[in-house]
Amino acid sequence: MAICPKLSYYFSFNFYKRINLYYTVTLITLCSVSYLLGSYQQSSSALSIAVRQTPSNFRSNSCTTTSSNLDFRSHHRAEDLLSINATSFLAARVKHFPPCHRNLSEYTPCEDVHRSLNFPRERLIYRERHCPQKHELLKCRIPAPHGYTTPFQWPESRDMVWYANVPHKWLTVEKAGQNWVRFEDDRFTFPGGGTMFPKGADAYIDGIGRLIDLENGSVRTAIDTGCGVASLGAYLLSRNILTISFAPKDTHVAQVQFALERGVPALIGVLASNRLPYPSRAFDMAHCSRCLIPWGQFDGLYLIEVDRILRPGGYWILSGPPINWEKHWRGWARTAEDLNSEQSAIEAVAKSLCWKKLMQKGDLAIWQKPTNHVHCKMNRRVFKKLNFCKAQHPDEAWYTKMEACLTPLPEVSDITETAGGRLARWPERLNAVPPRISSGSLDGVTAEIFRQDVETWKKRMAYYKALNPELAQAGRYRNFLDMNAYLGGFAAALADDPVWVMNVVPVEAKVNTLGVIYERGLIGIYQSWCEAMSTYPRTYDFIHANSLFSLYEGRCEMEDILLEMDRILRPDGCVIFVDDVDVLVKVKNNIDGMQWVSRMADHEKGPHHREKVLVAVKQYWTAPASAPTAQQADS
Repeated sequence: MAICPKLSYYFSFNFYKRINLYYTVTLITLCSVSYLLGSYQQSSSALSIAVRQTPSNFRSNSCTTTSSNLDFRSHHRAEDLLSINATSFLAARVKHFPPCHRNLSEYTPCEDVHRSLNFPRERLIYRERHCPQKHELLKCRIPAPHGYTTPFQWPESRDMVWYANVPHKWLTVEKAGQNWVRFEDDRFTFPGGGTMFPKGADAYIDGIGRLIDLENGSVRTAIDTGCGVASLGAYLLSRNILTISFAPKDTHVAQVQFALERGVPALIGVLASNRLPYPSRAFDMAHCSRCLIPWGQFDGLYLIEVDRILRPGGYWILSGPPINWEKHWRGWARTAEDLNSEQSAIEAVAKSLCWKKLMQKGDLAIWQKPTNHVHCKMNRRVFKKLNFCKAQHPDEAWYTKMEACLTPLPEVSDITETAGGRLARWPERLNAVPPRISSGSLDGVTAEIFRQDVETWKKRMAYYKALNPELAQAGRYRNFLDMNAYLGGFAAALADDPVWVMNVVPVEAKVNTLGVIYERGLIGIYQSWCEAMSTYPRTYDFIHANSLFSLYEGRCEMEDILLEMDRILRPDGCVIFVDDVDVLVKVKNNIDGMQWVSRMADHEKGPHHREKVLVAVKQYWTAPASAPTAQQADS
């Protein structure tokens, strides 16, 4: 009997053991099946979303895969992030921007001739910037004229331009006797002449150089008002003097466009009612050669504006009427009394600005601005001449009205001191700490920050040239634009290359650094990129946009800025965007619709940095040929 309990226990134990084992195996099997089914459904769902939401141009990317294997790699590379962000970008189709009509090949939105007729002709106000309203903005791409050809490379471009690129012969007739421009076969040639320098710009500059020193590096930045085809600026470049040439869009058709095709810095502009878009104390030299600006009228307002943008100790050079009127008055078809009166008015305005007339020799007259306003303030108390401005900041110059008052120079402690600080001579000036920074005038910008920026751009430019090897090829690009220039580091890093850079400080920027850029011996303008730039289509070979779209987020439409970039970029021109990766994905989505070719790359700081680099090229295309007229068809 004792054995029975033992057997009972034995069988009972084995029975429960088998049951537990059965339950265990069943539970494991069910869990495994459930896990596999869940994994399958999740991977299938994720794959279907990726294929549905990824734009067509990203579908070949290695990140969009049909494999259900788990991927434990990091995805910080630019090409990975591009694909990942693209899949979440609202599944939007690429928006297509069609070509504009061929008649718009030279469209300048803010200097439109038809719109200008709605504004007063008094003081040429109708030739100032008058931009279209939002509902008037074109949503198409400005075409190059039929037959457009890649411009000649510098320095050959200084002397010749393809006719197909600027198809206007009017100046060759109007200025035939003044050696401005000639038409020969399929191109224009530029002998270097001008109204007041029939022997050529080089000889004219030599004459100026005999009166003031143009060789020692003290004169680096210049402005040429009423520039014609910018031959003065073109020939000053060989003397390391960087000149902004400007003229209105007027009856002298395409004069600024000719300058830009030649590879010379130029803008559409006019002295009318608004300040010029430059900071105070910007230029070492200002020049007017028969520019037809009424310097002595309107209380000397235009000469007062030249004084604002001229640095302490800078020069103003005037040639043409009324200078040397005693010799030329009959040829100018004006009375001697009229010309004498005009010169007296100019002399009186210059004296009220405390300028010193250095000399008048032949057809040239040169004045010099004082290095400080110590004596000028003393004279003001005695003679009650032109009052000093009080209301407006000297550097405000975006739709800012000119005032008939003298812009005060920064205070000095000694009469021998240069107001605002003495500038180093070129080329040392490029990387010396600018006086506006060393004096503490700019909030948040110190000498150490400036030095770090210089070093950063040396490394970054090398990285850019690795991303786009053509950037390192001399002559491939000539006209550059930096749309958000900050301290001018991009331009400074290119200073030894045969290029020029127009540095833009957006009016929306937190810190106004354009004065610093000029103190470095570089050039630039103020601009709001919610509006078009005062330049012709196809101005620039290369555009740099660093953090531009982050700055304008919520201010204006990205597509409008990109269409403006397309307007001012030449066919086969290049753009480098640097911005947050999410912003660049949106940029790429837009430029794909503009038929640009682009690729994303990591920031020079590496793949873990949120900012990326987008390198894009505008494809070559032109307007179709015009339909033949009935007369042409019959011939």
